[in-house]
Amino acid sequence: MLSIEKYQEEFVAYLKKYSTLKEPKNLYEPIQYILSLGGKRLRPVLTLMTAEIFNSDYKKALDAALSIEVFHNFSLVHDDIMDDAPLRRGAETVHEKWDINTGILSGDAMLIMAYQLFENYEAGTFQSLAKLFSKTAIEVCEGQQYDVDFETRNDVTVPEYLKMIEYKTAVLVGAAMMMGAIVANASNDDRNNIYEFGRNLGIAFQLQDDYLDAFGDPKTFGKQVGGDIIENKKTYLYLKALEFSNKEDQAKLRGLFNTTSEDNDAKINIVKQIFNASGASHATQEAIKNYTNKAFLVLESLDISEEKKVLLRDFGNGLMNRSV
Repeated sequence: MLSIEKYQEEFVAYLKKYSTLKEPKNLYEPIQYILSLGGKRLRPVLTLMTAEIFNSDYKKALDAALSIEVFHNFSLVHDDIMDDAPLRRGAETVHEKWDINTGILSGDAMLIMAYQLFENYEAGTFQSLAKLFSKTAIEVCEGQQYDVDFETRNDVTVPEYLKMIEYKTAVLVGAAMMMGAIVANASNDDRNNIYEFGRNLGIAFQLQDDYLDAFGDPKTFGKQVGGDIIENKKTYLYLKALEFSNKEDQAKLRGLFNTTSEDNDAKINIVKQIFNASGASHATQEAIKNYTNKAFLVLESLDISEEKKVLLRDFGNGLMNRSV
């Protein structure tokens, strides 16, 4: 087994070979641009690591890992258009650097390219990868639609929110791990169990992201702390604060999340005070622990060595103890 950093290095080297400019330039240049912007490369690393967990050479999983990364970045290009976002990882978004039509078309091409990468596998593996990928891709779209719908709804429930982050974020983490297991020819039970490990870890990861957005350290978080509050996003923190607060704080919170404020700092401070006073902050941290523990429970069912279980547990703990 390699270190996480080494998997990242190997993947980025493979990505650079893949991401070469072709004609027409205005289709492929934006693809090369978004793929080169960096990021944690969490999903492809999970694919490579899982292949080795199930006793395969990680190099056999590079095309599956690349497919996950290309798909993930396709979704970001289209999400940025929908959100009218000016920046992605500190750089101009594709539709800002080029235009909306270019962003749509380059994104479409990336989705097709993600499928093409499965053609490098033999028929049985290809079929299993494509079937999982299709299921995951449609769920990601469903999750994005839920997210869009929630922007104009004031009656979003905690179960609905959890379903949204499961589809929008967690299923892709589960699929990344299951793809590694498929390439390694792991048993169906191991494939399904490693998917559940990744899915639960993905939910915990997104809840942690929600928490850090409000309470992270601005020096290490990598983006504006309080961004979700400014954008009136109905996160787990917000929904739990509504559930636990008295009527006065509920009204205050609803009022703040139904308007745009000229003084964002004051808005952020008031909302964070309500998050803390209501117990929503503590409830969110408990939910993060619960989903992490659900993931760890699945490890007991995997047909792998204790040493590899410890490795996956350490990886999960590392994700949950992050500050970025």
